[in-house]
Amino acid sequence: MPTGKENPENIVQRDRVFYGRRRGRRLRAGMETLLEERLPELAVTLPAEPGAALDPASLFPDSTKEVWLEIGFGGGEHLAAQAAANPDVGFIGSEPFMNGVASLIRHCEDQALSNVRVYPDDVRDLLPLLPDGSLTRIAVLFADPWPKKRHHSRRIIQHESIAEFHRLIAPGGELRLATDDIRYLRWMLARATAHRGFRWQAQGPSDWRVRPEDWPETRYEAKAREQGRRPAFLRFDRL
Repeated sequence: MPTGKENPENIVQRDRVFYGRRRGRRLRAGMETLLEERLPELAVTLPAEPGAALDPASLFPDSTKEVWLEIGFGGGEHLAAQAAANPDVGFIGSEPFMNGVASLIRHCEDQALSNVRVYPDDVRDLLPLLPDGSLTRIAVLFADPWPKKRHHSRRIIQHESIAEFHRLIAPGGELRLATDDIRYLRWMLARATAHRGFRWQAQGPSDWRVRPEDWPETRYEAKAREQGRRPAFLRFDRL
């Protein structure tokens, strides 16, 4: 896979359909330069050998205690805040939208974060290469709900992905999901609670209506509240 300034986006071409945008509005010159210069240093590169595994802990210093993964980090504000609050944790953020990748890198630069790595592509190519129990937490926050019924197969939360998350999260780890779409909330709950290896932490309504203190706000949550939608925050223990 090409790396370096010749291909700063480090995109892997796979025989699968990707739904969504790779690019939004044109980046400012400074942001484009930041992306070109810093992404090659932060990017997670998949093994060249067919069938080879990728140990996420190997991406970070030996002093790193555990590794968390955020899938679809948007503008990166949540991931950057978590990385700043947990310097002994290694963070991998997966996001194919390059404007969001540039935003996360800017956060890393502004806060001098050294415990963040980026996979700027479809996370479905990364997950199968990670060893069993190699992550302590996975977060999927405010993913596209694909509201039309004919598009439900595009939703990232499926029975298959929940099973894959269970494989990757070590016992005692956590899966975090968030949405502001009531239909997608029901969909996610049905799939996560159907897996016997996950236990929903909620004991009452406040446990999913109120964002936990250690869960930084995202721009999508703020937008949802401004538009009158109530976000839901789901936490599941990996048994």
